[in-house]
Amino acid sequence: MRKSESEEEVPAPRARRRGRPPRDRSAPSAPSTPDRILAEATDLFARHGADGVSMRDIAARVGIDVSSVHHHFPSKASLYDACFARVFELEQATLTPPARAFLAAVRAEPPGDVVGVMHALVDAFVDFLHEHPQTTFLWLRRWLDPTLHLSLDEAYSLPIYGEIERALLEAATRGLVVEPTPHITVRSLVWAAHGHVTALSTLNAHGGDPVVADRERREFRAYAHRFVDRLYATPGAGASDG
Repeated sequence: MRKSESEEEVPAPRARRRGRPPRDRSAPSAPSTPDRILAEATDLFARHGADGVSMRDIAARVGIDVSSVHHHFPSKASLYDACFARVFELEQATLTPPARAFLAAVRAEPPGDVVGVMHALVDAFVDFLHEHPQTTFLWLRRWLDPTLHLSLDEAYSLPIYGEIERALLEAATRGLVVEPTPHITVRSLVWAAHGHVTALSTLNAHGGDPVVADRERREFRAYAHRFVDRLYATPGAGASDG
């Protein structure tokens, strides 16, 4: 017996398939495999250096087969470079805004608060290292042998610090600060900040008191501000001795 037209147009409801619930599109997605590899490799390279880590070590930390690591990063050298590139991207994103603000203050008519903006730039760098302490140890391991991996410095440190050095030189040219050796100043502040992070990590490794660690962070920030204040006192004003 032929069904009526209305009956033919109504499809039978589909039975719901059992299994996982529908994905929540609003929930944050899990890190991709390359991101997980980079995160674990950065930590291992920071702890043991390039020569002290194998691709199998990294695969074991991620929980994947070593062939999967090679699929995303063909060699340990390429993975080591990618770890520095990842850190550089994060550091550049943090320091570019205050560095540009510093240059804008130098070029403004009349000039802005050059020393005050310099404080903000230093604070941004110190805060970045507090949030990403592996950056310090990744670079310290690399610098243990100054003859190796020179291309890493050229690609992942000199671009940022060179921009700040040029801004300092422009400030000196305009007579806003006295700065005959901007590269020495930048290098000194960078090394001081890395030393500060190293000291905090040593403190934490020995069960350090969080209150003491927080105090040391504040003290280092105050030290860096005093350093900048004394170094870049208004020409002719005469900073106090000490």
